Amino acid sequence: MSEGITIAISGPHGAGKSTLARKVAKHFGLRYISAGTLFRRMAEKLGMDLSEFSKYAEEHPEVDRKIDEMTVEEAKKKNVVLDGRITAWIAKEYADLKILLTAPLEVRVKRIAERDRLEYSSALSETLVREQSESERFKKLYNINVMDLTLFDILINTSKFSKECCERILMDAIEGFLRGRGRE
Repeated sequence: MSEGITIAISGPHGAGKSTLARKVAKHFGLRYISAGTLFRRMAEKLGMDLSEFSKYAEEHPEVDRKIDEMTVEEAKKKNVVLDGRITAWIAKEYADLKILLTAPLEVRVKRIAERDRLEYSSALSETLVREQSESERFKKLYNINVMDLTLFDILINTSKFSKECCERILMDAIEGFLRGRGRE
């Protein structure tokens, strides 16, 4: 990887972005940056839960802009896996590979409920509020339509495969990309 690589992994909440992005980063010896972690830290500093902070971010575009500026700066440095809902759109100019992970809402909410130790109904409500808020903010701020998937090089429905299979698919695809890059 003498040229360096920037991999952007995007998708909705609970699709497996963070889990798989960390695995990819570790496997290839890359840095790992999570927009979601940055967002959660900002929410914690203000003493807000994610739904409250999403509403706050609707009125304070500087929240998203700050996270997105940090994402672009990390993308420019190369040798990084970026993980975030719209990371591929934000870092598209610098991302060598843009990956979308997705899964049906019910599967994603179940994962979120288990991860965050929430009741399913609470996780569903919070997820719907966050995703609606984000879709509106991203459209307003950047004219991004999160339903437009034409940007992506790889799309995986993580509900169709085991976690290990998703890892193998990504590792094989990235290794193939890196081998092929020398033949361009």
